[in-house]
Amino acid sequence: MRILFVGDVVGKPGRQAVAALVPAIAKERRIDLVILNGENAAGGAGLTAEIARELRDAGADVITNGNHVWDQRAFMKEIDGLEYCLRPINLPPGNPGRGWAIVKGALVVNAIGRVFMAEQDDPFRALDALLVELGSSAPAVKILDWHAEATSEKLAMGWHLDGRVSAVLGSHTHVPTADARILPKGTALVADTGMVGPRDSVLGVDAAIIVRRYLDHLPHRFEVADGVVQFNSVVVEVDDVSGRARSIERLDREWSP
Repeated sequence: MRILFVGDVVGKPGRQAVAALVPAIAKERRIDLVILNGENAAGGAGLTAEIARELRDAGADVITNGNHVWDQRAFMKEIDGLEYCLRPINLPPGNPGRGWAIVKGALVVNAIGRVFMAEQDDPFRALDALLVELGSSAPAVKILDWHAEATSEKLAMGWHLDGRVSAVLGSHTHVPTADARILPKGTALVADTGMVGPRDSVLGVDAAIIVRRYLDHLPHRFEVADGVVQFNSVVVEVDDVSGRARSIERLDREWSP
């Protein structure tokens, strides 16, 4: 199985780049499953049902989220009707939605970190509990979108799950890392995939706004930048029978509106 995992999609420019590039990449690389993180797809903060459907139409099989999952308040009522949208599995009980799904013969899980982020339930134990709960009924191919800030926590999760899942793929920081590798027991790992958002920006936001915020320490309304879009993703090939990753490689492109 070949999986395309697309980094955090930022606002309308990111959505347009996904629509322009993903179908062609999926055909070119013979992709079987497309997963993308959509937590910044609605104006740079959150997700809506309408935008989720737009991303689905653009080729996403699964849309994951993160700490901005409820920034668009209406999404709390919408997510239960979107079977292809996940929210972090380790949010406290009572949160709507679900943290995992089996899609095209693969288990896809979304989890969120705790270091330098708002406290949530323990993601390590949440993953352990899910794997025990599913047991032998789980498919061999298992993919985790690991939405976390600290690279130490991200790498620790990879080692914790090595040999038990096919891939631990980092999201959240919008900054791609150069550490994609396969761990000794067969789990593909990358600390952060990056983003699909304006290249000439600060994490997808208009750079002048962020610079001004650092200079005057006053609140400023964030606006998604424009211009050339960087498209960051990874392609993972997994053995369908063993669930071990055969390869992981970065796939980075640029797209002009």
